[in-house]
Amino acid sequence: MSSADLKAASPDMALVSAIRARDQGAMAALYDRFSSVVYSVALRVLGETGAAEDVLQDVFLQLWRNPGAFDASRGNLGAWLAVIARNRAIDARRKRKPESDIEDVVLSVTPDMASDADRSRVAEKVRGVLGTMSAPQRSALEMAYYEGLTHTEIAAKTGEPLGTIKTRIRAGLTALRKAFQE
Repeated sequence: MSSADLKAASPDMALVSAIRARDQGAMAALYDRFSSVVYSVALRVLGETGAAEDVLQDVFLQLWRNPGAFDASRGNLGAWLAVIARNRAIDARRKRKPESDIEDVVLSVTPDMASDADRSRVAEKVRGVLGTMSAPQRSALEMAYYEGLTHTEIAAKTGEPLGTIKTRIRAGLTALRKAFQE
């Protein structure tokens, strides 16, 4: 890890260490810091607020129960939580029943301007990076992360070789990582 990575990871690691010691204040601070990212990933995959809120709760409950699952040497905490949220959302999407009747739909809206602004800035940055990518690379990333398709499924859907799909996704993720490290 570079010195910049260590500086960014230190507050996260301090919070994770405090959570290991069952410090509820640390958990609250961590939730405040990363809940908007986790929620927005889940909402993007699932497309409904209630299901995204369930994923948000599951992700942070998992962290509370097993804070040792996070390994700082493999990446930063925000990215790890986003991947966990994405995986949980994909699992929930695969398990859910067919579309509900319109009478069964309940909308819950709680305005939170600060979180909306943070989410908007992150989404704008991601859109900007995605906008610089070639259409096939952007499409492969979107199918993998928003539709939950595997590399093999993307290759079959696009008719491209599996190695090409893997390379496009890896290069796209590297570009996104660089944009967020700057």
